[in-house]
Amino acid sequence: MTSLGHLAMEQEQPVRVGRRLAAIVAADVAGYSRLMGLDEVGTARTLREHRKVTDALVAKHGGRLVKTTGDGVLLEFPSVVDAVECAVAVQAVMAQRNEGVPQNRRMLFRIGINLGDILIEGDDILGDGVNVAARLEGIAEPGGICISASAYDQVHGKVLVEFDDLGEQRLKNIDRLVRIYATKSSGHLGKAASVVFSHPEALKPLPLPDKPSIAVLPFQNMSGDPEQEYLSDGIVEDIITALSRFKSLFVIARNSSFTYKGKLVDVKQVGRELGVRYVLEGSVRKAGARVRITGQLIEAATGSHIWAQKIDGQLEDMFDLQDQVTRSVVGAIVPSLMQAEIDVANRKPPNTWSCYDRYLRGNALLFQFSPATLE
Repeated sequence: MTSLGHLAMEQEQPVRVGRRLAAIVAADVAGYSRLMGLDEVGTARTLREHRKVTDALVAKHGGRLVKTTGDGVLLEFPSVVDAVECAVAVQAVMAQRNEGVPQNRRMLFRIGINLGDILIEGDDILGDGVNVAARLEGIAEPGGICISASAYDQVHGKVLVEFDDLGEQRLKNIDRLVRIYATKSSGHLGKAASVVFSHPEALKPLPLPDKPSIAVLPFQNMSGDPEQEYLSDGIVEDIITALSRFKSLFVIARNSSFTYKGKLVDVKQVGRELGVRYVLEGSVRKAGARVRITGQLIEAATGSHIWAQKIDGQLEDMFDLQDQVTRSVVGAIVPSLMQAEIDVANRKPPNTWSCYDRYLRGNALLFQFSPATLE
């Protein structure tokens, strides 16, 4: 056969499509459009902060983020047990982060899980297995999980969460009936998750962001008057807002930091749970027309104090006082954060002294300011 004949036969060979069996997880935020209508910027920022936490849970359970679609995510797991345990952990941590948030402002995830055959196209996955997971997510209750029968058969008796059998149902654009199982209730889900979180692996700290990160805890009201809570809460909210304007900082949202309100907290634990390097805490004391605010910045990992200050003012104009406090705290805290980051960097030794030697050589060449040395 001629070489042209061989070439023709090679061209006629069908391209083999990559396939594999996988656990597919589809998740989105219930009522996201409504939340965006209430507060577009705040909702987008809160979702980004939630995803930093949930992404860490996905990685810990061996999952892979395939893609994001606005408020939704598509995940792939090699184990359906890991996929369900991850979903339970995500719903549990979201329940914690929604504590204290008004009902109409809570961000609740719906999660669908299917075990099926998928098509592989680069980093993307396609096929009927993905479509079923997406349809299951669409019918899941806010804060709940729906799984297919194929997934249920593999996890039954292997995970702590229990499921109700919803029977066979017809899903949109799926040409067959699919048997569906749903978590019994958010309360039951929370109990199961509490057992999951009691495992030492679940207590591993979240990875720190790649820039200075800080959580501002609710300030203590030292006035002895519960009606003065609004003052301390308002000051903290202003500080969080002001810090958020610095693009070089990663600031935990109010919804997350205020879950510690009224609780005795360990700063090191806060750093682990929220994945931050620094924690700002303080108190507010009102006496007559005067108010005193104290604040202290702490490095979470070590518990060492970086900055502390007392600020006194008059209550003649509440808004001016809050602005003054915010400017004073932010003006003092940002340079302290930068210095703390420099100190952290200085505590990190180079991997090898030869690496450090090359850095010094390069630095010396840089400051000769000639084309040759710059190159």
